[in-house]
Amino acid sequence: MARKSESKPTKGTAKDGTKKKDGTKKPGRFKQMIDVFKYTQEVDRTTLPWMIGALVAAIIVGILVSWLVLNSPWYGIFMGLAVGILIAMLILARKAERAAFSRIKGQSGAALAAMQSIRRGWDVADEPVQIDPRSQKMLFRASGRAGIAIVAEDSSSISMKLLEKERRNIRRVLQHDNVPVHQIVVGDGDGEVPLHKLPNHMTRMKKTLTKDESAQVSKRLVALHRSIRQSVPKGVDPMNARPNRKAMRGR
Repeated sequence: MARKSESKPTKGTAKDGTKKKDGTKKPGRFKQMIDVFKYTQEVDRTTLPWMIGALVAAIIVGILVSWLVLNSPWYGIFMGLAVGILIAMLILARKAERAAFSRIKGQSGAALAAMQSIRRGWDVADEPVQIDPRSQKMLFRASGRAGIAIVAEDSSSISMKLLEKERRNIRRVLQHDNVPVHQIVVGDGDGEVPLHKLPNHMTRMKKTLTKDESAQVSKRLVALHRSIRQSVPKGVDPMNARPNRKAMRGR
């Protein structure tokens, strides 16, 4: 019998036969942190002073506590340094998130990007639930245990009409159910929610529904799901209005 020849992976391919990527290495975790810091510092010049201040304050507190408890400052230096680095990283993360939001502020779909950054508690619709074909004003929706949130990206008359239209549609589907419908307007005016505060604002909403009730509401909202493309003129694609997700990571 002829001996079967074993196929050896050629250079540039993985053992399973799939090609390797083009030799370019992904940036390491430390390199990514440096890039995030540089970007955040460019947008917000207070980032570095806040981080240094937190580190110094934590070391001073650690020394004082160690001196009073152990009568020795050395342990407090290391303890304060560890705590200070942690606090500094938390400050960087918070400011980096705010800097990322400031980069997409004013773009169509920025509210959706902010809503999708919520880790849990809300089921966010991936597409606009209302859109004005002429102005391209969009409305976004999410449902959860706090009820239903419909979000407009500005307080223009068109956006207000879209909010009212969506509220009527929701009430028609939910009929007499006592489900809270929150109308949120993104902006910096009175009664409006700044873009960078939108995820936190929605997360803090009071939960009034059980998990089962929330699931039932989500199912009923499927009846409202319709193709936005049917109401948009040819040549206009509202899905392309979404902001670049890389911008949210500061790249």
